Amino acid sequence: MSDLKEKILKHVQPDLIAIEKALQENLHGHLELVKDVAGHILFSGGKRLRPLLMVLSARVCHYAGNQEYAYSAIFEYLHAATLLHDDLVDGGKLRRGRTAAHLIYGNAVAVLTGDFLLARSLSIAAKTGLPAVIAAIAGITENMSQGEIQQLARKGDDDLSEDEYREIIRCKTAVLMEGASRVGALVSHAEEAEEKALTAFGFHLGMAFQMADDLLDYTADTDTLGKVAGADLREGKLTLPVIRSLAQASAEDREEMKKIIRRKNFSPAEFEKLLALMHTYGGIAYTRQQAEKHVRKARGCLALFPDSETKEILGDIAGYALHRKQ
Repeated sequence: MSDLKEKILKHVQPDLIAIEKALQENLHGHLELVKDVAGHILFSGGKRLRPLLMVLSARVCHYAGNQEYAYSAIFEYLHAATLLHDDLVDGGKLRRGRTAAHLIYGNAVAVLTGDFLLARSLSIAAKTGLPAVIAAIAGITENMSQGEIQQLARKGDDDLSEDEYREIIRCKTAVLMEGASRVGALVSHAEEAEEKALTAFGFHLGMAFQMADDLLDYTADTDTLGKVAGADLREGKLTLPVIRSLAQASAEDREEMKKIIRRKNFSPAEFEKLLALMHTYGGIAYTRQQAEKHVRKARGCLALFPDSETKEILGDIAGYALHRKQ
């Protein structure tokens, strides 16, 4: 997969440089403290996947303007806002290997900077002059907020169902990637069929991406992950690897797993025991299979478009989302 990563990066490097510039420029003229806090999360090593999706989706639809990078900042700002808010709500200490913003700047400043980034996203969306884009960004914000609220309401609930989990990750993750891909089509004035295909592509990519991310909480170490391994579970978030394992476990093992989950301050030895049971009952393998299914569907959505280097890279991104290490 390192070869695939290199292939993607080689192709999109000019885009990533332009996206980085747009992220900086769209913060100009605002309070220094806001820029500092926003910069702490924005420029701490993010992959820029969401703005890149918008740019590539616009390109595959033959976008003819010169504002794609400015518009793409919308999606990194939205993503950064959710990370600022998430870390505060969850009490997170690390983000991308750095101290969480709320621990450096305080809770109030972190929340308000997140609010600023949400508002800035809508301001940039308004510059497109397209009501459909503005409505899309507003809808994304609503969905992400509801996903977070739903996850918070079910925090620590070890009876969370797979269907509920899927709805949470749809709202939290998939709608943003879905929206980035769709807006690429919208600003290109693409045909309705192309818009629908890219919308579906983004949805399936987002679902695969989040499932793969949830797997990392049980398969990656802290240094690689950029946050404490097992952090989701300690924060009371049940994800698909655990949900599936609980559903398949014997009554005795299910109770043993639930005891560990409910402790939250479980020891490394207890975490290893939980991991062993998750492998025994197929939670890890099942999650990977479900993510692979979404990757196949995402790639299938691109069949509508003529073969091109951009189409190929979009397909490669879908594949890499599943096999990334962080």
